[in-house]
Amino acid sequence: MFSTLRFFEGFCLAGIVLSLYALRIELCPPGHRFMITMVASFIEMAGQFLMPGLAALCRDWQVLQAVIICPFLLMLLYWVIFPESLRWLMATQQFEASKELILQLTHKNRMNTESDIKGVVPELEKELTRRPKKVCIVKVVGTRNLWKNIVVLCVNSLTGYGIHHCFAKSMMGHEAKMTITHNFYADYYTMAGIALASCLAMCPVVGFLGRRGGLLLFMILTALASLLQLGLLNLIGKYSQLPDSGMSDSIKDKFSTAFSIVGMFSSHAVGSLSVFFCAEITPTVIRGGGLGLVLASAGFGRLTAPIMELHNQKGYFLHHVIFACCTLICIICILLLPESKNQNLPENIPDGEHYTRQPLLPHKKGEQPLLLTNSELKDYSGLHDSAAAVSDGISENTTANGMKSM
Repeated sequence: MFSTLRFFEGFCLAGIVLSLYALRIELCPPGHRFMITMVASFIEMAGQFLMPGLAALCRDWQVLQAVIICPFLLMLLYWVIFPESLRWLMATQQFEASKELILQLTHKNRMNTESDIKGVVPELEKELTRRPKKVCIVKVVGTRNLWKNIVVLCVNSLTGYGIHHCFAKSMMGHEAKMTITHNFYADYYTMAGIALASCLAMCPVVGFLGRRGGLLLFMILTALASLLQLGLLNLIGKYSQLPDSGMSDSIKDKFSTAFSIVGMFSSHAVGSLSVFFCAEITPTVIRGGGLGLVLASAGFGRLTAPIMELHNQKGYFLHHVIFACCTLICIICILLLPESKNQNLPENIPDGEHYTRQPLLPHKKGEQPLLLTNSELKDYSGLHDSAAAVSDGISENTTANGMKSM
């Protein structure tokens, strides 16, 4: 019964995390989406730091479970206090609910309906007869670019969270050898501190390089840490066995711990950025489904940790090698992703298809970009009519070879 209830508890927590993530993205303007997401991550980190102290105070697991669940009772007020996402209502053509929400927000903000939203409500009233149109995530299969972006981010998320356990296991294993007693709290706070440092580093990196550039940088660091740990340490181990090498096993353990810390630092950033990136480039009508796929991939990556524990760490080296190869594949695939920094959220599937891939480096002054964004595209609808008119005028005075007719 305990295992069954824990399963349903995790099932419901996954839905809460997905819903809150989507709402945060849809409520924020383009320039503040990443900042608000990082604030939420820092609050989550604060909860992780407080949890061991709370467990030490409660001592009994039944009391700890009750203390953890009590704050979730406040979520029952969510239905009354917080409104539905207006962006999602409009994208799914639920215009009746959209009109009621707009009037409700206008009334609460004490705004004048005639001057502040003039023209919005009449336009909604014209569309009230249209039926709501909800889109299933399966529709992504018929797209040209959107499904590729989601698949790439799913693989990135799976790789980031999967290889994170490999680094953590390597670091904790060497720490257990170097210390007399295995301290659970030291390991817990070490991993939480690395995650906090990763979140702090993401703020300036993503602000300067953008979503795609930051994800590429952290993935390269993850691949380097993984390859160095797999290849260089084996070479050091072989030389340490020679009598005249002057190397000891302690040097190998120190290098392994350093590479593990770098790998945990960068892989945590890869997983977090993959989820955030997917939330931005997935259209509003299917944002919940796209986020669900990436979060499910992250959960599958975490699932590799207990699977290895069940097999008593048999095949651990091969497990790490497979994820290291995945990091190299992800580095190439990240270059195919679009950049969503300071871009408006796509509302429907055609908007998501119009996201174009931009070069990582900015254009030089006077240089014509090869790939234009959707906002930079001009309207050439009248070009065909003008060309047709010119060709008709020329055909009246010229022959097929360009000479004037008599």
